[in-house]
Amino acid sequence: MIKFLDLKKQYENIKDEINLAIQNVINDTAFVGGKYLEKFENNFATYCDTKYCIGVGNGTDALQIALWSLDLPKNSEVIVPANSFIATSEAVTLNGLKIVFADCKEDYTICPKSIKSLITKNTSCIIPVHLYGQPCDMQEIMGIAKEYDLKVIEDSAQAHGATYKGQKIGSFGDLATFSFYPGKNLGAYGDGGAIVTNNQELEQKCRMYANHGRSSKFAHEVEGLNSRLDGIQAAILNVKLNYLDLWIKRRNEIANYYLENITNKDIILPTIKSDITHVYHLFVIRVKNRDELKQYLQDNGIQSGIHYPVALPKLEAYNYHTQNCNDFFSCKVDSELLSLPIGEHLENDEIEKVVSFINKYSL
Repeated sequence: MIKFLDLKKQYENIKDEINLAIQNVINDTAFVGGKYLEKFENNFATYCDTKYCIGVGNGTDALQIALWSLDLPKNSEVIVPANSFIATSEAVTLNGLKIVFADCKEDYTICPKSIKSLITKNTSCIIPVHLYGQPCDMQEIMGIAKEYDLKVIEDSAQAHGATYKGQKIGSFGDLATFSFYPGKNLGAYGDGGAIVTNNQELEQKCRMYANHGRSSKFAHEVEGLNSRLDGIQAAILNVKLNYLDLWIKRRNEIANYYLENITNKDIILPTIKSDITHVYHLFVIRVKNRDELKQYLQDNGIQSGIHYPVALPKLEAYNYHTQNCNDFFSCKVDSELLSLPIGEHLENDEIEKVVSFINKYSL
């Protein structure tokens, strides 16, 4: 079986470093807070070309806390892409804000023209999602935000290490959020997340909100919540961060092989922007009978995934939502999306097998 994801193989390749990192945390009993978390926060901020990093419990918490720190007017509108994981939109609702869905372009990132058409006097923020590892059009988005005096949070949960016009993703908006869910390109061995920013005031707010609203042990200046990246996860991430660029390079090698060698006319390959570093968290193709192709690959020993099977506006959770998104590109192609295996765990002969079976497939 060609695996879609193989975290066991990844662990085996860096086993000694990971085990030592975990043992060091245990030896120092630095389970919550402490030097291993501080080291990772400093290293990840540097990696993202930002001044500050706040480790939190998961990527969803990161979004919620980032929104919270902006003090947006209650019931104001936040624009999010229609094609994303629900964490992007549910964080908006959890902050007492209103979701407005924007369409995506054919590269699956949020469409700046759609954003601009949705702005009203009630709009307060845009959350572009660097989906599948490809950066959004940040120059246009930041231009729109400046024109209408809007805040920007980059949802970078799938884009660790990506760049847009030479600038690191996560360094454009007021804040950016990351997930370290195990399957991410930079993944922990459990839940984890982070917020990065260049704004010291926002950094302090996020750090307080993530730690029961306190600036010191019993100085609770506001009510917050409990969302912490623990010492063991931080130590694991510190090890993995050293390998991230190498893993991204391998993902690009595999993606380029797919792009150059998949010739099946029934398959729509991903559209890739110029002037970016795509980190290929996912390699997503489109095909009319997606479920049949998925089963065909499975029957031939190839795992695949679906990201995401139902566009956000079509989810039952948003039945209450009155925005008409029926004509959205995102809502028309969600049944056609299929993610092929990609990652440093794949061998060349496995990639060749994937391409061979894809090319032999017919509708």
